[in-house]
Amino acid sequence: MIDLEARTHDYGREIFARLGGANPVLLGPRWWDDRLLEWTMDNEAVKVQLFRFIDVLPFLDSSAAITRHLREYFQEAGPALPGWLRRALPWVPRDGLAAKLLAATARHNAQRLARRFIAGETIQEALHSIARLRRHSLAFTVDLLGEATLTEVEAERYQAEYLNLIAGLSRSVNAWPTVPLIDQDQRGPLPRVNVSIKLSSLYSQFDPIDPEGTSRAVRARLRPILKAARRHRVFVNVDMEQYAYKDLTLRIFREVLDEDEFRDWPDAGIAIQAYLPESTADLEQLARWAERRGTSVWIRLIKGAYWDYETVVAAQQNWPVPVFTHKSATDAHYERLTRFLLQHQALLRPAFGSHNVRSLAHALAVADELGLPPRCFEVQMLYGMAEPLQEALVSLGQRVRIYTPFGQLLPGMAYLVRRLLENTSNESFLRARFTEHVPEEELLMNPLDKKTPALQAAARPLPENGPPALPPFQNEPLTDFSRDEARRAMSQALEQTATQLGRQYLPVIAGREVAAESFFDSLNPAHSRQVVGRCARSTAAQAEQAVAAAVAAFPGWRDTSPRERADYLVRAAQVLRRRRLELAAWEVYECGKQWREADADVAESIDYCEYYAREMLRLAGPVRWDLPGEENLHLYEPRGVTVVIAPWNFPLAILCGMSTAALVTGNPIIMKPAEQSSVI
Repeated sequence: MIDLEARTHDYGREIFARLGGANPVLLGPRWWDDRLLEWTMDNEAVKVQLFRFIDVLPFLDSSAAITRHLREYFQEAGPALPGWLRRALPWVPRDGLAAKLLAATARHNAQRLARRFIAGETIQEALHSIARLRRHSLAFTVDLLGEATLTEVEAERYQAEYLNLIAGLSRSVNAWPTVPLIDQDQRGPLPRVNVSIKLSSLYSQFDPIDPEGTSRAVRARLRPILKAARRHRVFVNVDMEQYAYKDLTLRIFREVLDEDEFRDWPDAGIAIQAYLPESTADLEQLARWAERRGTSVWIRLIKGAYWDYETVVAAQQNWPVPVFTHKSATDAHYERLTRFLLQHQALLRPAFGSHNVRSLAHALAVADELGLPPRCFEVQMLYGMAEPLQEALVSLGQRVRIYTPFGQLLPGMAYLVRRLLENTSNESFLRARFTEHVPEEELLMNPLDKKTPALQAAARPLPENGPPALPPFQNEPLTDFSRDEARRAMSQALEQTATQLGRQYLPVIAGREVAAESFFDSLNPAHSRQVVGRCARSTAAQAEQAVAAAVAAFPGWRDTSPRERADYLVRAAQVLRRRRLELAAWEVYECGKQWREADADVAESIDYCEYYAREMLRLAGPVRWDLPGEENLHLYEPRGVTVVIAPWNFPLAILCGMSTAALVTGNPIIMKPAEQSSVI
């Protein structure tokens, strides 16, 4: 019986022993790059401004723009900058020869830094880098740089470039000498050429809200790539992107490999992100699918590169955070998924993507515990990162594959910024080992033994005069239509609402429907013959009746307590929340809104009810402004009847906002909707 933790530490210490003391040459380009990264690690404000500058640099098309951004970004860093740099910033040239020289230097240095993590700008440059990797017994997977495409022309270009990449690489690499360590495993020969692809690059309208249409379009472009890869014996790995794309990416991967021409093809894989708690269920589903398919696939297990993005988006949208919020939790989950993959390696062939010695040592130890053959998995690392660790693992006889991006350097800055964030993160293993020199035993500690603070939602304090009975205001979260359950619920709402189309709608005065002399049809702008509802045309006499009824109601409503008026709004918000998707469906039919737009309009209506209820309570209490010999009381009084005539473009939100503000402050309202959105 193997002591797993002891074996993990043994492997870890052996890897550390093989790392040696390799450091960049003093005063060489890598030395300067490392000094820059160390400086940013010590100054969070400087790091933010530097990475912002690098991110926008590709879009700065003049020397003046570059020098202006340099000055503005780094002035924001303020006291974090060294004194000499703070004093120099005001003297940064704005134009002329000096500005051109400074701009050229900034661009050159950014490109040099990019070349550390990007293997070249052309296939030929990438081939040169790949040849160097193979000379060091390192395998590769090539990624064509680029984020999500915005046009179909871009998507077609990406497809063509991948087809050229597959043909060009296989022609050259397959003629090179065999390197047994990386060109075969216990099952036999492996494809020498390995490419990675992001599915969002193949379709400009890649969107989880339309899974069927997106899958159909992506598979149409992916199919020729897979055919070419199979013909040339090239491996294709599907990269994982942001959380919103995860389920759709997995779906497309399974659907295309279930097609007859690919069902028996084993040279395909997909990435799984351990920082997502859902990844356990995803791997279990993939294992069941691979068993039904009858052919194994590869799984690249990674920690995940979009942590900052996911946490920011979740905070902005008031959604649950989809990722683990502590690194130790991610590391522990990675180890659980490692065991699952090794236990199911006949179906899901493991590739462990990590620079964390503890994670890799644990994988080696679990493989020993399960009695698996040597090289039953491979390790994957990033180009330009942790080269001593790559060499150490190769010296242990481990197959190591390097994720090797290539493409234009400046457009590849988004990739570069992600790599820099990894290198300089406070929780980066590479930073801890190579910069902060954390002791080995601490780095090899079981992540389950690391203490993490309890997870608590950040509470916002109540305003000083805030409502005592209501929690602090928070925006209503938008519906996340990347989730299958949300799409199903919206589809059901549309189906149910469709059964109510064509009904008749009368004016309501003083709480009662009144007869109408004429009607008009409210039509679906997307289907001009579809009648959403038949709406009454009110007369001038009925308008007079409405005014009279509102005037009569004014004294009683004015004297209703602010607390009770606010309570009406809170209850209205509850009704809107309960019927949210139904109301969104009406907007889809009557206003031609897309799902997200319709849902956001209803969410904004809920916000108005909740916000104005709280504001009324905040403003309700009289304020004493006494002076010697005087008693002064400051308070708000309702003004009277309010007529609300709202536009159609935000059919519920603007109508609701105008109406609730008047109503909660004690003013009866007469509501006249826009003709184009009378039903909603």
